[in-house]
Order: sequence, then structure tokens, then C-alpha cells
Amino acid sequence: MELRTDTVVAALEMAESSESNDEETVDVVDYESLPLTVSLGTQMTAGAVAGILEHTVMYPVDSVKTRMQSLYPDPRAQYRGVYEALRRIVRTEGVWRPLRGMNITILGAGPAHALYFACYEKMKWTLSDIIKHGGNSHVANGIAGSMATVLHDAVMNPAEVVKTRMQMYNSPYKGVWDCIRTVRRTEGLAAFYRSYTTQLTMNIPFQALHFITYEFMQEQLNPRRQYQPQTHIVSGALAGAVAAAATTPLDVCKTLLNTQENVALNSAHVSGHLSGMANAFRTVYQLGGIPAYFKGAQARIIFQMPSTAIAWSVYEFFKYFLSKHNLEKSGESSF
Repeated sequence: MELRTDTVVAALEMAESSESNDEETVDVVDYESLPLTVSLGTQMTAGAVAGILEHTVMYPVDSVKTRMQSLYPDPRAQYRGVYEALRRIVRTEGVWRPLRGMNITILGAGPAHALYFACYEKMKWTLSDIIKHGGNSHVANGIAGSMATVLHDAVMNPAEVVKTRMQMYNSPYKGVWDCIRTVRRTEGLAAFYRSYTTQLTMNIPFQALHFITYEFMQEQLNPRRQYQPQTHIVSGALAGAVAAAATTPLDVCKTLLNTQENVALNSAHVSGHLSGMANAFRTVYQLGGIPAYFKGAQARIIFQMPSTAIAWSVYEFFKYFLSKHNLEKSGESSF
């Protein structure tokens, strides 16, 4: 009897040890390895939700940024800071004015970010296998982010054109569809992609810096790459701040190409429509010198920090949640 008792105790200890090891294994799962098994649909769904939330939550600040980048603003639309601008816009133009154009942004952000994150995940792992045999490669992250940007901007650029025109002070358009019809009738379909090359010129370095910084911060704060919301928020915010600060001059040029400000173009003696990054750079310098390239920099950084924090935290959450749900379903179906 004593021998049997010892045997039972030993068996229980082995079972407990096995359960403990299983729990430890679950705890240290390499979260960033999920994209290798996660379906394309999961990545695109997570990306779409992240993109929509990123753009909608911070949209009022984006409206302020667009106005502050105006090279020849109306005297009634000159602001000292983001908070003061929002307060004046709401007081003088109505509470819904900072949200004008948000509907077209939502329509573009969903599919654009679905392609963006799915392409990034695929290319990041493919290139990392080539460059670093499966390890984390910052070169791979930068290239993958750049390639994802080409797809993202191809979808998002027309929405950006309409959005920025709707955001400007004294915008002449009654609504989104009126803006689309007017631009198409007066400037042609090409107007919706007039700033596309400029957008890529700005967004490729922005996204390369963004992804490299994010992955670097994850290495420092979350080396095991587990699902840790706080690290995704901090890494995303810092990545957005670094990329936004470095690419503000390009964003000013993009805004000018999108809005085609009549007063600014007339002052620079530009006839017709301004096109091309080189022309935009010359015009901005002609109108305001070096300081003009940094108009709206504060608003841009204030916008990008929470935006990228929201995008990454929402994306990582939905990727984790949907992946876990799919794994549980496949586990149930195997019994």
C-alpha cells in the first residue's frame, strides 16, 4: 500500500510539472510569429479596423494640421496652436466643422490599411528570411514598409485630395460628392492622382522610418514579442513622432498639391495647376523660405503620435484576438 501511495504521488507531481511547462510554453509564445500562420483575411480585417480608428479618432487634429500648412491662410484662419485652432473652429464654424470630410477618409482608410498591413506582414517575413534567415532585419522592415505604402497610397490618394479640400477654411464644396464632381469636371480625373508621386516621395521615407523605429522599439521593450498592449502603444507613438518630424517638409508640399491654393499660386505667379514635387518644393520656398517647410509641424507630430499608437495597438489586438479565436476553433474541430 505504501508503494502504491508513493507511485500515485509521483504521478501527480509529474502531471503538475507537465501542466506548469505547458503554461510556460503558452506564456512565451513568440507573438510576432503569428503572421506565419494567420490567414490573409485576418491580417486584412485587423488592418482595416486599425486604419479606420486611426483616422477617425484623430481627424479633428488632422483638419487643424491641414489649415496650419496653408501658405497664404485667410486672416480668420491663422492659428497659434492646435487647441486654440480647434476652439476657434468650433466657436465660429460649428461643432461639426473639424469633422468635415471624415466620411471619405473612412471609405478610403479601410481598404487602404487592409492592403497596407497585409503587404507589410508578408514582405517583412519574406525579406527577413532572405536577409537574416528568419531573424528581425531592419532593412527588411524598411523595404516592406515602403512596398506596403505603394499599395496604400494608390487606394488612399483620391480620398486624401477630397479630404484636404473639404478641410480648408471657406471650402466652397457643399459636401464630399459635390467636391468629387466639381474636381472631376473642372480638373479631370488626373487631379485625384496629381499628388500621388509626391505622396509616395513623402510616405516611403515616412513609413520606412516608422516601421524601422517601431520594430526597434519592440526589440527593446518587448524582446519576446508577446502581446503586450503597453509596448505597442509606446512603440507606435515614438515611431509616429520620429517619422512625422523628419518628413514635415514633404507633407507641406503634398498639402499644397492637394489643395491647389489659389492665393498662394497667384502670389508665386503659377498659372494653371501646380504639379510635381520639384515644382512644389520651389513654390513653397518662394512663398515662405525655409520656415515654410515646417508649417504645421507641431500639429503633425501631435496627430501622428496617437494615430500610430492607435493603429498599432488596435492592429496587434485584433491580430492576436482573431488568431487566438481561429486556433481555438481549429483545436475544437480536431476533437
